[in-house]
Amino acid sequence: MFETITRIFPKIITEHYNKLFIYSRVKVNKESFLGFFLVVSFAISLIISISLKILFNVNFLFAFVIAFIVLQLISYFSFLLKADANAKFVENLLPDVLHLMSSNLRAGLTIDKALLLSSRPEFGILSEEINNVGKKLALGEDIGNALMDMGKNIKSEQLNKTLMLISTGLRSGGELVDLLDHVSRNLRQKMFLDEKIKTNILMYVIFIFAAISVGAPVLFGFSSFLVNVIEKNLASVDLPDTTFIPISFSKINIQSSFIINFSIISLITTSILGSLVLGLINNGHEKAGVKYIPILITVTILIFFLSRFLVSSLLGGLFGL
Repeated sequence: MFETITRIFPKIITEHYNKLFIYSRVKVNKESFLGFFLVVSFAISLIISISLKILFNVNFLFAFVIAFIVLQLISYFSFLLKADANAKFVENLLPDVLHLMSSNLRAGLTIDKALLLSSRPEFGILSEEINNVGKKLALGEDIGNALMDMGKNIKSEQLNKTLMLISTGLRSGGELVDLLDHVSRNLRQKMFLDEKIKTNILMYVIFIFAAISVGAPVLFGFSSFLVNVIEKNLASVDLPDTTFIPISFSKINIQSSFIINFSIISLITTSILGSLVLGLINNGHEKAGVKYIPILITVTILIFFLSRFLVSSLLGGLFGL
């Protein structure tokens, strides 16, 4: 049944998810996962929407659509972040692998044996890919093609460019040892510069995080309390019809519940956008900030209601609230 539902999805979506399954190294049934998760998401969204309708009288269709979309996004980004984490792991180990391969070549080993002996158990998925290259070489496949196929299983542009350099060096007959040494040194320098850049922008990250998680919810909390004060006190003041003051007062139609809902929506939106900005600053990709979204949303909402509670407790009696 799940395989039949999976076939409903457009081919471009199934192919994209199949690539994510390979990149993330998650063992799932590619033919039935999308159909299975679609049914599970539908059932969970139905339960959530019914619960919200009964408990808080939330619109059923609105809650169902939001819950369904959120579950789909959680599934997609979990695979995407796992794939990026695997790519980062490989990129950190790549200079060591190149250095080992260069040392093996200097010891007089052939290229295929130098590559296989550069594999270590602690290299994890990179070691698996090197072993797969060794199996293809044992079956007679060209080493350049085998190396390029290795890059197709890991979502790393840096790895693909490195493999392309090695493949080009093999075809041109250049000094592969010197090439590997230069690439290894350049990759280490790049890693060092990346860490240095992250250290320099740490203050910007802290400032953005503090502004989103503390500054915004506290200001919204004070603002919502001020609206309560105006709504319950100043709106009930009766002024004479004729006055020499060129100011007119009218009844306030904005309710405090509207301000609270508006504040929560604004804080959630700010947390999502701020998380993407943090991901862009830290890693150069907006999607890297997706993991900060639940943390920021939770912190901002908690601080918002905490600030409302504190200001109401301290100043509520003064204004008759």
